[in-house]
Amino acid sequence: MSDKQEELNNEEVVQNEEVQKESNVEQNESSEMTADEKIAELEAKLKESEDKYFRVHADFENIKKRLEKEKYQAIDYASEKFAKDLLAPIDTLEMALAAEETSKEVPSEELLSKLKEGVELTIKNFYSAFDKHDITIVDTDGEFDPNYHNAVMQVDSADHEDGQIVQVMQKGYKFKDRLLRPAMVSICKK
Repeated sequence: MSDKQEELNNEEVVQNEEVQKESNVEQNESSEMTADEKIAELEAKLKESEDKYFRVHADFENIKKRLEKEKYQAIDYASEKFAKDLLAPIDTLEMALAAEETSKEVPSEELLSKLKEGVELTIKNFYSAFDKHDITIVDTDGEFDPNYHNAVMQVDSADHEDGQIVQVMQKGYKFKDRLLRPAMVSICKK
């Protein structure tokens, strides 16, 4: 009986080994499917990440182009407010000219007075536009400063010290801290 039992045991061992081999094959196949599934999943994630990257990159490029365009528009139209503020003095000058043409019956002294008033109003409008935009007149009281003054003449003056400004021939202007135009002056030379 022991031979039969041994034979049965051997058969069982062989069957167990075959079952185990089949199980191992099935496990390998299932692990291969799992690996294929993982690869497919990772490829899908990679594709999704690439898609997100390309979209973000495209958005960035669009924003960059839009900001560049806005920057150039801001530069091109930077003086728009100043230009609008200069319209009032032009209107005043045009009204003064129109008043001269329509008032042929008015005495010349009265016409001259009205024209003077119109010019004064125009200058006032210019200075108010200048104030809005930080344009100031260069100071010409006191000593000559080559950074802000342009000496076009030297004159003798008993009332002034050597190097002092005697007369202003043309006003100078500054925009904030920058010089737009130096003042043309004559200075005292002793």
